[in-house]
Amino acid sequence: MHCTAKKTVETIIEQGNDYVITVKANQPSLHQHLCTISQSDKPVSVYQQSEHSHQRCIERTVEVFDNVSGIVENWVGVRRFIRVQRQGTRQGNPYQQVSYYLSSLATTARQFAEGIRGHWGIENRLHWVKDVVLGEDQCPLKHRNAPANWGLFRTWAVSLFRLHGEPSITKAQRRVAHDINALFLLIQ
Repeated sequence: MHCTAKKTVETIIEQGNDYVITVKANQPSLHQHLCTISQSDKPVSVYQQSEHSHQRCIERTVEVFDNVSGIVENWVGVRRFIRVQRQGTRQGNPYQQVSYYLSSLATTARQFAEGIRGHWGIENRLHWVKDVVLGEDQCPLKHRNAPANWGLFRTWAVSLFRLHGEPSITKAQRRVAHDINALFLLIQ
């Protein structure tokens, strides 16, 4: 069975769960439809947040819309759509980004904001670390089960460091790289 986002959300709903799913560039008509509705309708809930850290200044506005006409026929269980506008500066350079999400939940903009940010926390604390810090995408091992096996080792290593309270995987690697006793203490 070919896996698509629509089939995935159908399975999620059939199993009694809810979803929040990103509308990506490969859905141009849906993306345009959500853009049009969000420009003409008023949101049912709005949450704004500012953050200043790591040479970044970010303002986020999360808006929830309940007008799902033209969407509900194609997406099982959809009850709301969400627009997230991010703008600010990164290392002195301005940027602006708008993302859209579909959801089977009917909740507040603040709750959607926390859920979406929580997802990015997973992305930043695991996937980015595995790719950038541990060089997963640059790994030359591409034959048979080697990528999956090494992926498990990388996840295991990140999990061990996090379990021991290491906020920086790079610093943790440096700390244990030439200290076999410190390395063994991680697995005890």
